[in-house]
Amino acid sequence: MMTTEQSIVAAAVHAWTQQLDRAEAYFSGLSEPQLQQEVAPGKNRVIYLWGHLIAVHDAMLPLLGVGPRLHPELDAAFLKGADRAVETLPTAADLRRLWDEVHARLVPAIAAFTAGDWAQKHAVVSDEDFAKNPLRNRLSILFSRTAHVAYHLGQVVLASK
Repeated sequence: MMTTEQSIVAAAVHAWTQQLDRAEAYFSGLSEPQLQQEVAPGKNRVIYLWGHLIAVHDAMLPLLGVGPRLHPELDAAFLKGADRAVETLPTAADLRRLWDEVHARLVPAIAAFTAGDWAQKHAVVSDEDFAKNPLRNRLSILFSRTAHVAYHLGQVVLASK
């Protein structure tokens, strides 16, 4: 039988993996023209949002203490600038490969964390700040990144309608 803490963590991890599975299925099924669609006139293209999610998830590796980033080179195109800030984005095939690489490292690490691991501070909060606000923990990162995936997935689904 699960403890209350284990149940809460299991629900959070399930929500995360459910959003990842939805995003993966959706992005994988898009054609090149669909990937080039803007989510709204003058706004980000679907391909940019896919790359953005990959870059954000890659940044979760050190944030959660899992290991170093695999693809920090994605930051210039997908985190530091807006869509079209760089001349060339990776292809859909490249993004698929990057998605798989990042999640092959991130998903098992997330699944292996215990409730105690999730309650630990994340990597960019100081000990002093964590003592003041223990909610700046790894689990809060998982919650915020789960909402982040859901938000952008909603955008891309609407863009293709």
